[in-house]
Amino acid sequence: MSTARFTLAIPGLLLPEAQLLAKRIESHLAHDPLAVTINEIDEARSFWETVAYFAEDSEVKAAQQDFGGSIAPLPDTDWVRQSLAGLAPVIASRFYLHGFHDRHRRRDGGVSLEIDAGTAFGTGHHGTTEGCLVALDVILKRQRPRRVLDVGCGTGVLAIAASRSAGVPATATDLDPEAVRVTALNARHNGVAPRVTTFAAPGLKDRRFAAMAPYDLIFANILARPLIALARGLSLILAPRGHLVLSGLTQDQVRWVRATYRNHGLVPSARINRGNWATLVFTKMSRQNC
Repeated sequence: MSTARFTLAIPGLLLPEAQLLAKRIESHLAHDPLAVTINEIDEARSFWETVAYFAEDSEVKAAQQDFGGSIAPLPDTDWVRQSLAGLAPVIASRFYLHGFHDRHRRRDGGVSLEIDAGTAFGTGHHGTTEGCLVALDVILKRQRPRRVLDVGCGTGVLAIAASRSAGVPATATDLDPEAVRVTALNARHNGVAPRVTTFAAPGLKDRRFAAMAPYDLIFANILARPLIALARGLSLILAPRGHLVLSGLTQDQVRWVRATYRNHGLVPSARINRGNWATLVFTKMSRQNC
């Protein structure tokens, strides 16, 4: 994987201008930035800047000729480690999530989890992950699942939290093999590696999903469109009276996703809001209507 060595910054833009410029840079056939972001640089005057990251000097100079702006070199810094050091621990019901840099802050009681994102998404700081952990806490107060599945596991925080707190097997899958590797590493750090099975797979077509089904608890913290596409498959592998926790949804997508899953025989049982993000919990009441 290439590492960014240079930035091209175009400041003094209004938000729509910054967004449009970011799309132009990303879609330009002659340039291949590693990433493009927009940042607010003057809140009082509503000024933003568009920043593109490049690996090579020749690439950033070519982009400057087309878009203007100023070039700056990036220092040779471990950005992952530096960004993680700035993340404070997260408390979500009984769960206390921290990075390696906060091991000394582990608290007594509850379930402490050491989760480092590294090259995968998910440290627990996002509202969707927090919503899923709150849902897990509520579910565990009512019943103990026997089999857990985490679809789109990222760092594996949900599978690990369920396995640690309930002492049960969990399966964590992701379409990104790197996320699966990070999940396995986090499972070892949290003492649940023997109970957490990991594998890379897009969707639910891999035979291993059916082989380990039915699942009493399924997490799918991804995005609305993939959740819609997975509705039938998730409903089929969920055990009767099992719980399905969906997240990665904005508030305006809730009705769409909820209606789709109701059509597959699942009954909405809870909704947890965190900012503009929503987490939905469904229960499968019978084997019918799936």
